[in-house]
Amino acid sequence: MSHLSFDQKVRVVSCLVEGNSVRSTERLCAIHRDTILRHLVQIGEGCQRLHDALFVGLHCNLLELDEVWSYLGKKQKRVRPEDPAAFGDQYVFTAIDANRKAIVSYAIGKRDGKTAGAFALDLRRRVVNRPQISTDGFKPYLEAIETAFGGAVPYAMIFKEYGKDEEDDQRRYSPPKCIASEKRRVSGNPDMDKVSTSYIERSNLTLRMGCRRFTRLTNGYSKKLQNHAAAVGLHIAYYNLCRVHETLRATPAQALAVADRAWGVDELVEVALSLASEGESMEGGILPAHVQGAAKEADRQLSLFPAWG
Repeated sequence: MSHLSFDQKVRVVSCLVEGNSVRSTERLCAIHRDTILRHLVQIGEGCQRLHDALFVGLHCNLLELDEVWSYLGKKQKRVRPEDPAAFGDQYVFTAIDANRKAIVSYAIGKRDGKTAGAFALDLRRRVVNRPQISTDGFKPYLEAIETAFGGAVPYAMIFKEYGKDEEDDQRRYSPPKCIASEKRRVSGNPDMDKVSTSYIERSNLTLRMGCRRFTRLTNGYSKKLQNHAAAVGLHIAYYNLCRVHETLRATPAQALAVADRAWGVDELVEVALSLASEGESMEGGILPAHVQGAAKEADRQLSLFPAWG
């Protein structure tokens, strides 16, 4: 990968974040797929560190949480006892600021209480106020939110009931029709009119459209967990920092005051590569000046709000 020019690296990333598969990127850029994957892993790890550096000390009023399905290696029903533990279902848990459309926190793992708990604790580490939280009816969220935020946080669940009609067998991969929904208060005093998961579900669609590994009915699914995590990290960094939201007319990071302008893909690649360098930390001038300023301000804000819960 070291023989690639910086412009080639930017071109590879530009293809990947627009929903191209590794093999189509190979054809478009005339770069071998193994080199592209090594580049993806390095950039993705740098994007994860960048997210950890910038998205802390946040003030969010409305948070929506959800998880989007994917799989690794093979679908769950095909998994055998001798297969790696990571094979089968893999979910990406995400939390979005409903007002500013920024993905605040994310976690990758099985759809269970362990992943939900780690996800909620990571979210708590990034948010300094007491936001109103909305989730679907996934039961592990109850304990996860209670452990991370305590019982005083405004929290409500929305339960949806899906129907089945005579055409279900013919359109097997179409989403079922929602025939009813019910909102239930869990803790605090949430504004029930604002309890929703619509924005996070739309964000899930953006993930499926922008990251080829999540497109259904293709062979572009991930074969290694490291590659899968790197692709998710790259997508979220690009979505937050580079992609201008049509409604906001700015990037989600700008709306959240994490960035002062929309980043270019070249800037994202440059910063991610510097953070991914082996043995280097995010301190001491590795980050550009404007990124250092945002990170220091986030740390200052976080120090003003001691842990609660």
